Amino acid sequence: MTPPRVVVRGPREADAERYLAAMRASRHFHHPWISAPTDRAGWDKLMERHARPDVEVLFATLPSDQNEVAGTFVLSQIFYGPFCNAYLGYWATAAHAGRGYMAEGMRGVLRHAFRSLKLHRIEVNVQPGNAASLALVARTGFRREGFSPRYLKINARWRDHERWAITVEDWHAS
Repeated sequence: MTPPRVVVRGPREADAERYLAAMRASRHFHHPWISAPTDRAGWDKLMERHARPDVEVLFATLPSDQNEVAGTFVLSQIFYGPFCNAYLGYWATAAHAGRGYMAEGMRGVLRHAFRSLKLHRIEVNVQPGNAASLALVARTGFRREGFSPRYLKINARWRDHERWAITVEDWHAS
C-alpha cells in the first residue's frame, strides 16, 4: 500500500505563524476566489469558528513535515438529524498547488465526515470560473446539482456558484 502523501488533522496554535505566512504568500493565487486569513485576527477568527460545535477546520499537511499545510478544509453548518449535512469550503496554498495534495486531502476529509462525523451529505459551492476547484470536486466524486446566482459575498462582491454534493452512498460507490 502506498503511504499517504497528506495527513489530515485539526489546526494547532503552533501552526499560526507558518500558516499565516503561507496564506500571505498565496494571496494572489487565491484572488478572486477566496479571502484566506493572512493576519493574527484572521487566524483567531478561523480558530473561533473551529471551536464551534457546528464547524470543523482541517488541514492537509505533508507527512514529512506535518507543520507544512498544503490545504485548508472547513466543514461548516454541520447539521444532524434528518438533514445530516455539512457545507465544505477549502483552499490550497500556492506553494503546493497542482501536485494532487488537495485531492488526497479531500478524500481524507470525506472519510472523516462520513465515518467519524457520520454525515450523509456534503455540499460544496464553487465559482464557475474556478477551473481547478471544479476539477477537484469532479475528481473526488461530487456531482453537480445546480447553479446559484449571487450565492456568496466574496471580496465585497456577490458571486455566482455551482452547487456540488456527495452523499455517503456516492462515496462508498467511488
